[in-house]
Amino acid sequence: MTSILVTGGTGTLGRLVTPLLAEAGGKVRLLSRQPHEPVDGVEYVTGDLVKDEGLDAAVYGAEVIVHLAGGPKGDAEATANLVRAASKAGGVRHLVYISVIGADRVPLGWFGGKLGAERAVVESGLPWTTLRAAQFHDLVLTVVEKMAKLPVVPVPGGLRFQPVDARDVADRLVGLALGEPAGLVPDLAGPTVYGMGDLVRGYLELRGKRRPMLPVRMPGKAGRAYRAGENLSLEGAEVGGRTWEDFLADRVFAGR
Repeated sequence: MTSILVTGGTGTLGRLVTPLLAEAGGKVRLLSRQPHEPVDGVEYVTGDLVKDEGLDAAVYGAEVIVHLAGGPKGDAEATANLVRAASKAGGVRHLVYISVIGADRVPLGWFGGKLGAERAVVESGLPWTTLRAAQFHDLVLTVVEKMAKLPVVPVPGGLRFQPVDARDVADRLVGLALGEPAGLVPDLAGPTVYGMGDLVRGYLELRGKRRPMLPVRMPGKAGRAYRAGENLSLEGAEVGGRTWEDFLADRVFAGR
Protein backbone atom coordinates (compact mmCIF):
# COMPACT_ATOMS: atom_id res chain seq x y z
CA MET A 1 0.00 0.00 0.00
CA THR A 2 1.47 3.32 -1.12
CA SER A 3 1.73 6.02 1.55
CA ILE A 4 0.46 9.30 0.10
CA LEU A 5 0.54 12.77 1.67
CA VAL A 6 -1.94 15.29 0.28
CA THR A 7 -1.67 19.02 0.92
CA GLY A 8 -4.73 21.16 0.35
CA GLY A 9 -6.91 18.13 0.91
CA THR A 10 -9.89 20.12 2.17
CA GLY A 11 -10.08 22.45 -0.84
CA THR A 12 -12.20 22.17 -3.98
CA LEU A 13 -9.74 19.85 -5.68
CA GLY A 14 -8.49 18.07 -2.58
CA ARG A 15 -11.97 16.93 -1.58
CA LEU A 16 -12.18 15.12 -4.92
CA VAL A 17 -8.63 13.78 -5.09
CA THR A 18 -8.43 12.32 -1.58
CA PRO A 19 -11.24 9.73 -1.84
CA LEU A 20 -10.06 8.70 -5.30
CA LEU A 21 -6.57 8.00 -3.95
CA ALA A 22 -8.04 6.03 -1.04
CA GLU A 23 -10.28 4.02 -3.37
CA ALA A 24 -7.23 3.20 -5.47
CA GLY A 25 -5.64 1.59 -2.42
CA GLY A 26 -3.44 4.40 -1.20
CA LYS A 27 -2.75 4.99 2.47
CA VAL A 28 -3.71 8.65 2.53
CA ARG A 29 -3.02 11.36 5.06
CA LEU A 30 -3.84 15.02 4.78
CA LEU A 31 -1.80 17.96 5.97
CA SER A 32 -4.06 20.37 7.83
CA ARG A 33 -3.51 23.47 9.92
CA GLN A 34 -6.11 22.19 12.39
CA PRO A 35 -6.16 18.76 14.11
CA HIS A 36 -8.79 16.28 12.89
CA GLU A 37 -9.80 12.77 13.77
CA PRO A 38 -9.37 10.18 10.98
CA VAL A 39 -12.30 10.11 8.54
CA ASP A 40 -13.08 7.16 6.26
CA GLY A 41 -9.62 5.76 6.81
CA VAL A 42 -7.88 9.03 5.92
CA GLU A 43 -5.40 10.24 8.53
CA TYR A 44 -4.77 13.91 9.33
CA VAL A 45 -1.45 15.41 10.33
CA THR A 46 -1.15 18.94 11.67
CA GLY A 47 1.22 21.43 10.07
CA ASP A 48 1.53 24.73 8.27
CA LEU A 49 3.31 25.06 4.94
CA VAL A 50 3.75 28.82 5.05
CA LYS A 51 5.01 28.89 8.65
CA ASP A 52 7.14 25.76 8.04
CA GLU A 53 5.63 23.99 11.03
CA GLY A 54 5.05 20.25 11.42
CA LEU A 55 6.34 19.39 7.96
CA ASP A 56 9.01 16.90 9.02
CA ALA A 57 6.38 14.76 10.71
CA ALA A 58 3.96 15.23 7.81
CA VAL A 59 6.35 13.95 5.14
CA TYR A 60 7.82 11.15 7.27
CA GLY A 61 7.19 7.81 5.56
CA ALA A 62 5.41 9.35 2.56
CA GLU A 63 6.27 7.78 -0.78
CA VAL A 64 4.10 10.10 -2.87
CA ILE A 65 3.22 13.74 -2.16
CA VAL A 66 0.30 15.35 -3.97
CA HIS A 67 0.73 19.08 -3.45
CA LEU A 68 -2.60 20.86 -3.99
CA ALA A 69 -2.39 23.60 -1.36
CA GLY A 70 -2.35 27.14 -2.66
CA GLY A 71 -3.55 30.64 -1.99
CA PRO A 72 -3.48 34.20 -3.26
CA LYS A 73 0.12 34.56 -2.13
CA GLY A 74 2.95 32.58 -0.57
CA ASP A 75 2.81 29.53 -2.85
CA ALA A 76 6.49 29.63 -3.74
CA GLU A 77 7.62 29.85 -0.10
CA ALA A 78 5.16 27.18 1.04
CA THR A 79 6.30 24.79 -1.69
CA ALA A 80 9.96 25.45 -0.92
CA ASN A 81 9.29 24.54 2.71
CA LEU A 82 7.52 21.35 1.67
CA VAL A 83 10.19 20.13 -0.72
CA ARG A 84 12.92 20.95 1.78
CA ALA A 85 11.29 18.69 4.36
CA ALA A 86 10.60 15.98 1.77
CA SER A 87 14.17 15.99 0.50
CA LYS A 88 15.52 15.78 4.03
CA ALA A 89 13.20 12.92 4.96
CA GLY A 90 14.15 10.68 2.06
CA GLY A 91 11.86 8.00 0.70
CA VAL A 92 9.68 10.32 -1.40
CA ARG A 93 9.70 8.85 -4.89
CA HIS A 94 7.14 11.11 -6.54
CA LEU A 95 6.04 14.71 -5.95
CA VAL A 96 2.96 15.82 -7.90
CA TYR A 97 2.10 19.51 -8.16
CA ILE A 98 -0.96 21.29 -9.57
CA SER A 99 -0.19 24.60 -11.26
CA VAL A 100 -2.05 26.91 -13.63
CA ILE A 101 -1.92 27.47 -17.37
CA GLY A 102 -0.02 30.67 -18.03
CA ALA A 103 2.12 30.48 -14.90
CA ASP A 104 5.14 31.43 -17.00
CA ARG A 105 3.34 33.97 -19.19
CA VAL A 106 0.81 36.06 -17.22
CA PRO A 107 2.48 38.90 -15.24
CA LEU A 108 0.29 38.79 -12.15
CA GLY A 109 1.33 37.94 -8.60
CA TRP A 110 -0.69 34.74 -8.27
CA PHE A 111 0.70 33.33 -11.53
CA GLY A 112 4.19 34.31 -10.44
CA GLY A 113 3.71 32.48 -7.17
CA LYS A 114 2.70 29.35 -9.07
CA LEU A 115 5.77 29.64 -11.27
CA GLY A 116 7.97 30.02 -8.20
CA ALA A 117 6.40 26.89 -6.74
CA GLU A 118 7.04 25.03 -9.99
CA ARG A 119 10.69 26.01 -9.82
CA ALA A 120 10.93 24.84 -6.21
CA VAL A 121 9.61 21.44 -7.30
CA VAL A 122 12.05 21.18 -10.21
CA GLU A 123 15.01 22.21 -8.06
CA SER A 124 14.09 19.90 -5.18
CA GLY A 125 15.98 16.92 -6.55
CA LEU A 126 12.86 14.80 -6.09
CA PRO A 127 11.21 12.90 -8.95
CA TRP A 128 8.30 15.12 -9.96
CA THR A 129 5.25 15.71 -12.11
CA THR A 130 3.55 19.08 -12.65
CA LEU A 131 0.14 19.56 -14.24
CA ARG A 132 -0.98 23.01 -15.33
CA ALA A 133 -4.77 23.32 -15.43
CA ALA A 134 -7.16 26.03 -16.54
CA GLN A 135 -9.38 27.86 -14.07
CA PHE A 136 -11.91 25.56 -12.45
CA HIS A 137 -15.60 25.96 -13.17
CA ASP A 138 -16.09 26.69 -9.47
CA LEU A 139 -13.74 29.69 -9.53
CA VAL A 140 -15.22 31.08 -12.72
CA LEU A 141 -18.71 30.77 -11.25
CA THR A 142 -17.65 32.71 -8.16
CA VAL A 143 -16.37 35.54 -10.36
CA VAL A 144 -19.47 35.51 -12.58
CA GLU A 145 -21.85 35.54 -9.61
CA LYS A 146 -20.16 38.61 -8.17
CA MET A 147 -20.17 40.43 -11.49
CA ALA A 148 -23.83 39.58 -12.12
CA LYS A 149 -24.83 41.38 -8.92
CA LEU A 150 -23.59 44.70 -10.26
CA PRO A 151 -26.16 47.06 -11.81
CA VAL A 152 -23.89 47.34 -14.86
CA VAL A 153 -21.50 44.50 -15.64
CA PRO A 154 -18.02 45.54 -16.79
CA VAL A 155 -16.73 43.24 -19.53
CA PRO A 156 -12.95 43.40 -20.02
CA GLY A 157 -12.22 43.21 -23.72
CA GLY A 158 -10.16 40.20 -24.76
CA LEU A 159 -10.49 38.44 -21.42
CA ARG A 160 -11.18 34.78 -22.15
CA PHE A 161 -11.33 31.62 -20.10
CA GLN A 162 -11.11 27.93 -20.89
CA PRO A 163 -12.74 26.61 -17.70
CA VAL A 164 -12.25 23.00 -16.72
CA ASP A 165 -14.19 20.85 -14.31
CA ALA A 166 -12.46 20.06 -11.02
CA ARG A 167 -13.53 16.43 -11.33
CA ASP A 168 -11.66 16.10 -14.62
CA VAL A 169 -8.58 17.60 -12.98
CA ALA A 170 -8.91 15.27 -9.99
CA ASP A 171 -9.10 12.20 -12.23
CA ARG A 172 -6.02 13.30 -14.13
CA LEU A 173 -4.04 14.05 -10.98
CA VAL A 174 -4.81 10.68 -9.42
CA GLY A 175 -3.65 8.92 -12.57
CA LEU A 176 -0.44 10.95 -12.51
CA ALA A 177 0.15 10.34 -8.80
CA LEU A 178 -0.18 6.59 -9.20
CA GLY A 179 2.10 6.56 -12.24
CA GLU A 180 5.75 7.33 -12.76
CA PRO A 181 7.21 10.84 -12.50
CA ALA A 182 6.72 12.57 -15.83
CA GLY A 183 7.96 16.16 -15.44
CA LEU A 184 5.79 18.87 -16.96
CA VAL A 185 2.86 17.07 -18.58
CA PRO A 186 0.41 18.49 -21.17
CA ASP A 187 -1.95 21.16 -19.88
CA LEU A 188 -5.52 20.28 -18.94
CA ALA A 189 -8.21 22.70 -20.11
CA GLY A 190 -11.93 22.75 -20.72
CA PRO A 191 -13.48 21.95 -24.11
CA THR A 192 -14.49 25.55 -24.97
CA VAL A 193 -13.02 29.05 -24.80
CA TYR A 194 -15.43 31.75 -23.57
CA GLY A 195 -15.26 35.52 -23.40
CA MET A 196 -16.17 37.02 -20.04
CA GLY A 197 -19.32 38.48 -21.54
CA ASP A 198 -20.44 35.04 -22.75
CA LEU A 199 -19.95 33.56 -19.28
CA VAL A 200 -21.96 36.27 -17.58
CA ARG A 201 -24.76 36.21 -20.16
CA GLY A 202 -25.12 32.44 -19.86
CA TYR A 203 -25.39 32.71 -16.10
CA LEU A 204 -27.94 35.53 -16.25
CA GLU A 205 -30.08 33.66 -18.76
CA LEU A 206 -30.28 30.61 -16.52
CA ARG A 207 -31.24 32.83 -13.60
CA GLY A 208 -33.84 34.62 -15.71
CA LYS A 209 -32.12 37.98 -15.25
CA ARG A 210 -30.69 40.73 -17.40
CA ARG A 211 -27.95 43.28 -16.84
CA PRO A 212 -26.50 45.94 -19.13
CA MET A 213 -22.87 45.29 -20.01
CA LEU A 214 -20.11 47.84 -20.40
CA PRO A 215 -16.99 46.98 -22.41
CA VAL A 216 -13.78 48.04 -20.64
CA ARG A 217 -10.13 47.78 -21.53
CA MET A 218 -7.66 46.01 -19.28
CA PRO A 219 -4.53 48.15 -18.91
CA GLY A 220 -0.87 47.26 -18.64
CA LYS A 221 1.13 44.10 -19.15
CA ALA A 222 -1.57 41.89 -17.65
CA GLY A 223 -4.14 43.26 -20.08
CA ARG A 224 -1.83 42.57 -23.03
CA ALA A 225 -1.18 39.04 -21.78
CA TYR A 226 -4.88 38.25 -21.44
CA ARG A 227 -5.71 39.74 -24.85
CA ALA A 228 -2.95 37.55 -26.31
CA GLY A 229 -4.54 34.48 -24.70
CA GLU A 230 -1.54 33.71 -22.49
CA ASN A 231 -3.87 32.13 -19.90
CA LEU A 232 -5.19 29.68 -22.51
CA SER A 233 -3.84 26.43 -23.92
CA LEU A 234 -5.11 26.15 -27.47
CA GLU A 235 -2.69 23.54 -28.81
CA GLY A 236 -1.45 20.31 -27.30
CA ALA A 237 -3.61 20.39 -24.18
CA GLU A 238 -5.67 17.54 -22.86
CA VAL A 239 -9.36 18.43 -22.75
CA GLY A 240 -11.78 17.76 -19.93
CA GLY A 241 -15.16 16.30 -20.70
CA ARG A 242 -17.63 18.28 -18.59
CA THR A 243 -18.72 21.53 -20.15
CA TRP A 244 -19.32 24.89 -18.49
CA GLU A 245 -22.98 24.68 -19.55
CA ASP A 246 -23.47 21.32 -17.81
CA PHE A 247 -21.73 22.54 -14.68
CA LEU A 248 -23.63 25.80 -14.63
CA ALA A 249 -27.01 24.15 -15.12
CA ASP A 250 -26.33 21.72 -12.28
CA ARG A 251 -25.27 24.49 -9.90
CA VAL A 252 -27.99 26.97 -10.75
CA PHE A 253 -30.87 24.49 -10.68
CA ALA A 254 -29.51 22.83 -7.54
CA GLY A 255 -29.69 26.22 -5.82
CA ARG A 256 -33.33 26.81 -6.67
